[in-house]
Amino acid sequence: MPPSNSALIAENRRARFEYHIEEQFEAGMVLAGWEVKAIRAGQIQLTDGYVVIRDGELFLIGCRINALRSASTHVLPEPDRTKKLLMKKEEIRRLIGKVEQRGFTLVPLNLHYKNGLVKAQIALAKGKAQHDKRETEKQRDWEREKGRLMRHKVSTKA
Repeated sequence: MPPSNSALIAENRRARFEYHIEEQFEAGMVLAGWEVKAIRAGQIQLTDGYVVIRDGELFLIGCRINALRSASTHVLPEPDRTKKLLMKKEEIRRLIGKVEQRGFTLVPLNLHYKNGLVKAQIALAKGKAQHDKRETEKQRDWEREKGRLMRHKVSTKA
């Protein structure tokens, strides 16, 4: 979830299914004007996104922002452009150490507004094994079934 004083733009639901989330971080994003307008219009997909480290900097790859026809008449928009993420150097160094040594990966969890700026919530995560994914699915199904039973129980009493 994004911080309480912000609004959710897009969420990567697959990330929580595919990975064990260890730590979460917030990063700013370097965006072009047409990208901000498209994000405000909801033209964004985060599902296939991932974060890479190049030369001590973080980049978001695979996040698709579809350009609005009206907002990008004078520029050539590139929907799958690599976006630079902004964090403090100490945080980036710590992330680099964990990713290189312990086999963690960086995945985007969501994009949200914070004080009018677009921020990315990224997570230090480890991939789940197939049996872990099945367990997650079983748990989700049980919660759904439990909710149904409770609603059914309440409606039969009334």
